[in-house]
Amino acid sequence: MHLNIIIVNWNSGKQLGKCLSSISHFGSESVTKIVVVDNGSIDGSIDELKHYDLPLEVIRNKKNMGFARACNQGAALCDSHYLLFLNPDTELFENSLSVPLAFMNDDANADVGICGIQLVDKQGHIARSCARFPSLPRFAFQSIGLNKLPALRSFGIHMQDWEHLETKKVDHVIGAFFLVRHSLFKLLNGFDERYFVYLEDIDFSFRAKQLGWNSIYHSGAQAFHAGGGTSRQIKATRLFYSLRSRLLYGLKHFSLWRAYILIALTLLVEPVSRTVFSLLRGGIGDVYNTWSGYRMLYRDLPDILGRSSGKFKT
Repeated sequence: MHLNIIIVNWNSGKQLGKCLSSISHFGSESVTKIVVVDNGSIDGSIDELKHYDLPLEVIRNKKNMGFARACNQGAALCDSHYLLFLNPDTELFENSLSVPLAFMNDDANADVGICGIQLVDKQGHIARSCARFPSLPRFAFQSIGLNKLPALRSFGIHMQDWEHLETKKVDHVIGAFFLVRHSLFKLLNGFDERYFVYLEDIDFSFRAKQLGWNSIYHSGAQAFHAGGGTSRQIKATRLFYSLRSRLLYGLKHFSLWRAYILIALTLLVEPVSRTVFSLLRGGIGDVYNTWSGYRMLYRDLPDILGRSSGKFKT
């Protein structure tokens, strides 16, 4: 039950070191290779790798190539039966690898292509980390802001209404701990690199499901996940890439008319709803970040449409 781990690093500071230390403590029996793909970090985090006695291979990109492409770069160097895509802001515990690997290796679970585990924060709170496949109604709830209302959480994409206390078949497990069969990864040609960051993992899960593979959330194992990662440093840019990925997903997987409704909601309705919610919270800074993110989105719209040309469902 050997596996290779792929970690994409971008200015993650001390988090990367803590992640590698946890692998050293709890992954020595199963991990045969760790590929760290550095996306042009300037904080010196990648220079600390020489201090770790681990089977490390490092790819140094001169600039940020995006998360999906970096994951594919790392996977290209792997030769194990299982791949684990692990965020640098995660830390493994004693059972983080052994339990999901044993589950995946059981013949009874031969139809499971992807497995995630229970993720906890510093206080030990369990993250609501699973998601439903996006649809136009679910994206619409998000655009209007209805997903912020507790009574309507079950209609959203993120499974905030489920406590994540039991092992369960789900549409999607978060990409922070994304254990996948290598054969499936090759079958799907990896992550779609048109997504710079965000939704590349749920796109992968959706394509896997279309081929009959299941995703499992396993509550019998835990890992620490800080959440947000280094993307918290760049709120406007984070919003831009989140919205950009949403449009790419809709243009790829929705029918033509649904895709255009999604574009209209995202470009015309959501800026208003986000502004209103920010003002109600007194978040003037959030308003600035919202409109900065949308300016980037408006400028990038021709490229988004171009990348999706000929990709509509009929």
